[in-house]
Amino acid sequence: MRRGVILATAALLASCGKPATAPKEAPAAPPQVRVTPVGGDVQAAEVTGVGTVALRREASLGFTSAGRILRMTVNEGDRVHRGQLLAALDTTTVAADLARARAERARAAAEYKRSETLMAQGWITRPRLENAKAALESADAQVRAAGFQTANATIVAPGSGTVLARLTEPGQVVAAGTPVLIVGEEASGYVLRVPLSDRDAARLTAGTPATVTLAALGDAPMAGRVVEIGGRADRATGTFAVEIGLPDDKRLRSGQIGNARITAGGVGQSVLRVPANAVFAVRAGEGFVYVVDRGRKTVALRRVGVAEATDSGVRVTNGLTRGELVATSRVDRLKDGMKIDPIGASR
Repeated sequence: MRRGVILATAALLASCGKPATAPKEAPAAPPQVRVTPVGGDVQAAEVTGVGTVALRREASLGFTSAGRILRMTVNEGDRVHRGQLLAALDTTTVAADLARARAERARAAAEYKRSETLMAQGWITRPRLENAKAALESADAQVRAAGFQTANATIVAPGSGTVLARLTEPGQVVAAGTPVLIVGEEASGYVLRVPLSDRDAARLTAGTPATVTLAALGDAPMAGRVVEIGGRADRATGTFAVEIGLPDDKRLRSGQIGNARITAGGVGQSVLRVPANAVFAVRAGEGFVYVVDRGRKTVALRRVGVAEATDSGVRVTNGLTRGELVATSRVDRLKDGMKIDPIGASR
């Protein structure tokens, strides 16, 4: 009897020494993640370029004869009006030429008159009279030429405008036709001259709308239109000059730098976009998204190229294709290869 009690007690103690078995926990459910398909649209074909502002009509002014500049009455940036004196030559030389031409004409006229009298008296032949007449006509031409040079020993403004460049100084000796001043005609209006490749220039026509931004004016967009396309390429650069007419603005100045976006002909380009909250860790035109595999219910980390962000989303330049699914929620808690419960797109 006593032995039985001892054995029962030992069995009870042995059973109390065994650790209790903990119940198994159910695996955590995959997190619900909203997903969105990669969308896109077709943008109108555009041509972009950088150019400089200039008055559409700019005139290089110079003297019609060589000489020493006596005075310059304007500086760069000055506004001028039609007929205003801008520069003048020392007329000592041209005045002497005119006086010499007039003296020669007087001599030729006297010789011709005397020859006519002698011809009437039969003392000279007709060829001699004709030579005297030719000499008189030549002297008349010399007087007109010298008079023209004297009258054009000054430069006057051809119209109201702005002095864009002063290329010479008083006392400088210039040859005939040497540019002395460059004057822009304000009535012609300002344009943005943009050099474009032959391929881009061929896609444009006069009247094509354009948008211009100038950093000097705060990058506010200005509406313009193509007013002229160069008929030949620049020999040095191989580009065609395209002029975009700008609206009247008193702040415009020749030489300002502007960016142009011109609507071009042809088929537009397809643009991919994703919601802004799908992209993270953006840096230097690149970012990351989680691409969703709906069949496996997993996400995969992918690097993509990104551009500007608009109200319709972030433009993706590479790394995705239209129709792929991307995660748009919990992106800061996801990991590459993680299981998820995708919601939000058609199953």
